[in-house]
Amino acid sequence: MNSTLKKELPIIGIVLMPFVYLAFIWKTLPNKVPTHWNYKGEVDHWGDKFSLVGLLFMLPVLVYIIMLVAPKIDPKKRIALMGGKFYQLKFFLVLCMSLLALFIIFITKNQSFSSPNLIYIIVGILFLVLGNYFKVIQPNYFIGIRTPWTLENNEVWKVTHIFAGKLWVIGGLLIVLGGLIFENHSFSIAIVPLVIVLAIVPMVYSYIKFKEIEKRG
Repeated sequence: MNSTLKKELPIIGIVLMPFVYLAFIWKTLPNKVPTHWNYKGEVDHWGDKFSLVGLLFMLPVLVYIIMLVAPKIDPKKRIALMGGKFYQLKFFLVLCMSLLALFIIFITKNQSFSSPNLIYIIVGILFLVLGNYFKVIQPNYFIGIRTPWTLENNEVWKVTHIFAGKLWVIGGLLIVLGGLIFENHSFSIAIVPLVIVLAIVPMVYSYIKFKEIEKRG
């Protein structure tokens, strides 16, 4: 067996987990299934059960394809410099997407969203782990804080990702703790501005650092 394929088999298995579960319960699903819940955990949209197949392609499959192709088409060839760290990152991202897909299929089958905070916890873990990997991500066009200023200057890329990594670890911990401690309704209001802060602040930071370096000449 090709060594590259052998290395990818565990991740491919993770990608297929939601498909196997969906196939197993397919006949028990009604033709119309809940496809969206509001912040109170109440169903506010219904769709055909075939939409669940599309969900699987949008989550683990799409993420896996992007992570598989990115190093090959990266014009700077920097992603390859991450070596085993990139494989670990790919494994984790695909695992998170597959677990999220499994959870969504499960609550769709049971037509019950009794604990929406589980999704928040998964999101928090995602931020937490990505934050830990930020310091080893090399400048590229696919992964990381990709602003005009980080892509223009390697020093800006480095300091921005060190800063963003710490911020995302703290933010991820807050999201996980919030999901464990607070009621569904109250925390659903708080998580949106928190995620916006985690996304916007590193972008602003990259601009400030770029201007500082520009002034130094």
